Amino acid sequence: MNKQDILSLDISEIKKICTDCGEKTFRAQQIYQWIWKNRVRSFSEMTNLSAEFRTFLETHYYFKTVSVLSTQKSKDKSIKIAFQLEDKQIIEGVLIPSGKRITACISSQVGCGLHCTFCATGSLGSIRNISVGEITDQLFHIDEISQNTYQQSVTNIVYMGMGEPLLNYDAVLASVNRLTDVNGTGISPTRITISTVGVADNIKKLADDNCPCNLAVSIHFPDDARRNTYMPINKKFNLSTLSESLSYYHQKTNKRISIEYTLLKNVNDSLDDASLLGHFTKRFPVKINLIEYNPHPASPFQPSDAHVRENFAAFLERLNLIVTIRYSKGKDIDAACGQLAKKKR
Repeated sequence: MNKQDILSLDISEIKKICTDCGEKTFRAQQIYQWIWKNRVRSFSEMTNLSAEFRTFLETHYYFKTVSVLSTQKSKDKSIKIAFQLEDKQIIEGVLIPSGKRITACISSQVGCGLHCTFCATGSLGSIRNISVGEITDQLFHIDEISQNTYQQSVTNIVYMGMGEPLLNYDAVLASVNRLTDVNGTGISPTRITISTVGVADNIKKLADDNCPCNLAVSIHFPDDARRNTYMPINKKFNLSTLSESLSYYHQKTNKRISIEYTLLKNVNDSLDDASLLGHFTKRFPVKINLIEYNPHPASPFQPSDAHVRENFAAFLERLNLIVTIRYSKGKDIDAACGQLAKKKR
């Protein structure tokens, strides 16, 4: 295909298209709003453009998007959606209702190459990055499903699906820019969270690029020895390097950082581990989310007992840290954290 994906283009690039073919530059804003505000995915729907210009666009550009392959609804009302890409690859997203909040959990890669031993997605390996349109269209489909099912729009977005967002940095940041642009989708950046296992150099880059979203960092193990074993990314970015990058991020952005910590039975759930985690967070303000582990067939790990989770949380609270115990949704359909692995049911 010789056509270019128009969803990959920012407003300045669309303006160049217009000027190169003799159209007024305000046409670029019209195209941009059709795409990102009205969410149209065909040039024929852009009715305030001339028929000739629409034909030109149709000839030279296309929309690289996703289609809904299947949906599964959990007993807790979460919905897992399998999306098919144009090359037949599959990614997954999740709609998570909770009170007045509806969160869309979206993917940033096909598979994941970081091989965290407790995560089902990591067993897939890295297949490819996905494009701006493939990222954002997950949200648009999830939002449509939410409105049809629960008569409510998505309120929050988390880049916590398949893949490591900071290893698809350019597309992820571009998708954030499209979604938060007041002339486009217009979502508040305070309602968007980017999650990473600790790609330290790109955490600094987020700060330098003034990314307006929230940052969540998956620590899971509070020492280098175990983190090296269970999260190989630590061999490249150890906890000291990660701590330095998070300190830099806070200094540049003044944002509080979310620390994600999955509790594994008899592996990382002792009070000594809680003490180490508390020490790690001393350089920057945090809120800590203690996550209930979601077992899967390829994993030897089990979730910590309820009283262990509560004691772990209480220890951290005595250190004057903000702590929340997160209970997973969608476990019965393999839609919870760490379970997205394109499993057919």
